[in-house]
Amino acid sequence: MEELNVNKQHQHKVMLINRKNCTISGVSDVLSFDVGEVLLETDQGMLMIKGSDLHVSRLSLDKGEIDVDGKVDSLTYSENTGYGEKAQSLLSRLFK
Repeated sequence: MEELNVNKQHQHKVMLINRKNCTISGVSDVLSFDVGEVLLETDQGMLMIKGSDLHVSRLSLDKGEIDVDGKVDSLTYSENTGYGEKAQSLLSRLFK
């Protein structure tokens, strides 16, 4: 009998084309997004995308995938610790 892996994680992959189209897999949650910044929780830690005219064109949390369009200026990773608490404000989580 075949075993099912209930806690299956998606492989984390970032593909950025011409700093305009970004496809990311291994995304477990979208914490915030606006035209200047997208904050994601991934299997490899928190991922902050900064830029201008950013737009989430596709989001599938079931598959753990997201597409972001716009001008990407930076991709920054940080550790996951302490970010799971939804009661904290976004600013307190960023400046911890």
